[in-house]
Amino acid sequence: MDRLTNFVKQIRNKIAFLPTIISIAGLVLAFLMIYLEQINISSYLIDVAPGLVIDDTDTAKTILSTLIGGLFSLTVFSFSMVMVLLNQASSNFSPRVLPGIISDEKHQFVLGQYIATILYNIFILISIEPTENSYQTPGFSVLIGIILTVLCLASFIYFIHHISQAIQVGNILIDIHNRTKSEIENIIKQEKEKSLDFPNIENWEEYEITTSGYFYGILHDNLLKLCKENNTKVVINLFKGQFLLDGTIGLLTEKPIDEKLKEKIMDTLLFNNEELMGQNYIYGFRQISEIGVKAMSTGINDPGTALNTIDYLTSLFLVLMKKWEYEYVSDSDSINWSSTKCPAFSEVLYNVMATYRQYCKHDITVMRKLMHMLKTLTSHVINSNQLKDIEIEINELREDAKLNIENKRDLSKIDTEFISWS
Repeated sequence: MDRLTNFVKQIRNKIAFLPTIISIAGLVLAFLMIYLEQINISSYLIDVAPGLVIDDTDTAKTILSTLIGGLFSLTVFSFSMVMVLLNQASSNFSPRVLPGIISDEKHQFVLGQYIATILYNIFILISIEPTENSYQTPGFSVLIGIILTVLCLASFIYFIHHISQAIQVGNILIDIHNRTKSEIENIIKQEKEKSLDFPNIENWEEYEITTSGYFYGILHDNLLKLCKENNTKVVINLFKGQFLLDGTIGLLTEKPIDEKLKEKIMDTLLFNNEELMGQNYIYGFRQISEIGVKAMSTGINDPGTALNTIDYLTSLFLVLMKKWEYEYVSDSDSINWSSTKCPAFSEVLYNVMATYRQYCKHDITVMRKLMHMLKTLTSHVINSNQLKDIEIEINELREDAKLNIENKRDLSKIDTEFISWS
């Protein structure tokens, strides 16, 4: 079940996922209506509600042909809009925001509705047979096709509205922030039900990873079963999102294991040839940081967006500080059988700050905002190590400001309270 869940998550983010399912539903509806027409549902409806049935074959063919041609044009235009959206998001913000836009259910639903309606109308058109019997005209099925096309037009209006909203940087940042925060909070919620109890791994057996690619997760149920069956605890000495080469030492076990068991454990580790943005909360920090830095580039020159990204990063750091530095696979008795390394708070904070300091060190407003973020974090630390890490970044920020900002008045403002004027 764990492997099946992972497979569903993989295909769920593909742009063709929902359109495929909805298209199949359109085909099923078409065959259902063809069957109902064969048992003369239109004949019955002519007697009950004649206004609902189109009983002229030529008229039905003309209507269906027109609907199919119009929907093809509508679909091409909508797909073109999506491509323009993706190109603009990649150029103005970051290529890493594309998976979130592609996996948007609303876009997929609209495109799927178009294709399903086209398929429905095509098969209903094919089912029209030349005959003298007027009841062979699928009048009611044609009416359903008209209704579905009208719904497509309504969806198109909604699609234009939604796509114009999706390209706005504020909405992109909110979406990334909410997804990342939700993922961290879910992990923290699970940690409350677990303990930190885990053996010292100093003298454990080390094994090489025999797979190359980006590590993005574990099949928890499968790994737990293997650990309990063989009565051994396992450490996955890898970070999510880490790119591995064949031969990397990434697996530690409490006792020696044979090659067969090692391969079974390896099968529980998930790798991919590309980074999967939805599988790792660290990507949220990375995406927001890249949008902020891109906004400070000479081509875009939008410091306001950079300031907004720092607000969202502050919110995420406040949640991240509550998280453990290891993730555990536990059984129903809260016994930890496996642990996986997670990027430490200090490492995430350094990566974010190093990125902003490099590209924004000339802008006093952004530097003051970063200082405000760091000082805000100092009042929410969980332990002394976090406070020490934040103080190091504060000192580094001051040093960069001194080296790159020549105006003495600006430098004197670096430690003052930041008041947003936007």
